[in-house]
Amino acid sequence: MKYSDQIGAWLQAAGYTHYFYVGGGNIMHLTESLDRYLTGVPVVHEVAAGIAAEYFNEISTSGKALALVTTGPGITNIVTAISGAWLESRELLVIGGQVKTSDLSRGQVRGRGIQEVDGVALLSSTTKAAYRFEAPIGADAFLGLIEQSWTPRKGPVFLEMPLDVQAAPVEEVPLPNIKPAGLAKAGDEDIARVAELYREASRPILLIGGGVDVETATRLGDRIAKLGIPVMTTYNGADRFDGDAANYLGRPNTWGQRSANIVIQRSDLIIAVGTRLGLQQTGFNWQEFGREAQIVQVEIDPGELTKGHPSIDVGILADANDFLERLVAFDLPSKADWLASAHLVRRSVPRIEDVNQTGAGFLSPYEFILALETQTTANDLIIPCSSGSAFTLSMQLYKQKLGQRILTNKSLASMGYGLSGAIGAAIAGQPRRTILIEGDGGFAQNMQELGTVAINRLNLKMFIFDDQGHASIRMTQRNYFGGKYLGCDGASGLGLPNWDRLFDAWNLPVMRLPLDFTNDADFQARMTEPGPSVFIVPIDPEQTYFPKISSRITAAGSMESNPIDRMSPEIDYLTKVGSEG
Repeated sequence: MKYSDQIGAWLQAAGYTHYFYVGGGNIMHLTESLDRYLTGVPVVHEVAAGIAAEYFNEISTSGKALALVTTGPGITNIVTAISGAWLESRELLVIGGQVKTSDLSRGQVRGRGIQEVDGVALLSSTTKAAYRFEAPIGADAFLGLIEQSWTPRKGPVFLEMPLDVQAAPVEEVPLPNIKPAGLAKAGDEDIARVAELYREASRPILLIGGGVDVETATRLGDRIAKLGIPVMTTYNGADRFDGDAANYLGRPNTWGQRSANIVIQRSDLIIAVGTRLGLQQTGFNWQEFGREAQIVQVEIDPGELTKGHPSIDVGILADANDFLERLVAFDLPSKADWLASAHLVRRSVPRIEDVNQTGAGFLSPYEFILALETQTTANDLIIPCSSGSAFTLSMQLYKQKLGQRILTNKSLASMGYGLSGAIGAAIAGQPRRTILIEGDGGFAQNMQELGTVAINRLNLKMFIFDDQGHASIRMTQRNYFGGKYLGCDGASGLGLPNWDRLFDAWNLPVMRLPLDFTNDADFQARMTEPGPSVFIVPIDPEQTYFPKISSRITAAGSMESNPIDRMSPEIDYLTKVGSEG
């Protein structure tokens, strides 16, 4: 058989069901062969192929997706998607084409083959494995390469396959059986030690990250609730618990919920499970994260335990899921008084603070998120974009329902992720409804993928913040440079489309939301009927976004970021809480 046919058979045996791709001459054999084994989803731009595959893999419960791109621009165009999957520790297999082995420049000249780019050299720093095929390799070696993508710590794998290797004749052989990954497990003494720390603590917090699987969190949720364990989640773990659960205390983060930030800073024990505790989680002033707490971190990557920020008291190299299951098997004592105190803080800090003003005729983005929350169901897939106000407000305000999936890529925080990610989620989760919340600047970066939405008739509801530019950049320039705007709106040279007219090009239904949109019959009909719909959210271009972390001048005269519980503007929540708080 042709080697590209063998690759298709091996990928199918490895559990791959879909591939997102842009065709090209240097992947012509792979494109034709994979069609016999997997479902191909053509996209308009290669970056969308990578992002869609990443989100597909996070949502799917019955298959995997990969991205297939050609050499040269195909590879350079997908670099952003590979970088995002690398930073978020997510599974992503990318197969790239290459010129014939006889046409490779091999460093002697800049390029010999047409469109030749050394993808392996380009992507080695952001992949777990980057490999060029000089000749067909066997089944064992192939499996050894691709399984690195889904084994801890997950991450992208890039395979570069020259055209003549794709077409080479080979004898067909099966892929070896895939063995479960051997995960590090915490020792019994480690589990017992953390359980004892929990018993001794007065104000413990269990901080759940994306390293804890949805299935594990769902299965253990009742047990954790029965024990009354105070739970918080990172952004990547946001959909692991119900937002209204009696033991749930929110999402702390640099752009997190003010009440959650206050509560975690008042704790005396933080058990961080399946989170790397990056700077977005701890705040840039990581020295003050958990200032009164002992910090336990359970991580699969030893580098995250020894990086030095934040300072941890107990580091455990172990699978987060196994650790959590064994920890909650202990008979842990109730922390009812602490839960009551924490909820009192949460109630005393309003979800929408009156510091922000919205001009007449515009929807407050804060009120929009809370109103949209009432229109979603437990079966929805929620895709906040990855940067800007649409992202930060969604993650700061939206109260998740158990059963929903919430997915973003906050680590790269690249504009343009929302639509491509929503496409991958919608295909993986169909017929579930997918809801995208995106800013106009971010949407414009990959709006060509509306063609992918339209031709596949995805059940995707797209909400676009129309604030006529880059809101977060505009606010930064207003705060730091006295309103000297550069490249953030039409007046400063940024050209965005007329949103009300754009979608006719793809025959997609669009409506501009009225201020009372939840009571609008047209809106309700579009939200409930299957298929794609676009909703333009009128946002004040001068809208402000508070609370947020700001910097302050220290006694020595230098600038220092505030800790996460001192968001600007500062508030006196203790007056509302009273002496109990």
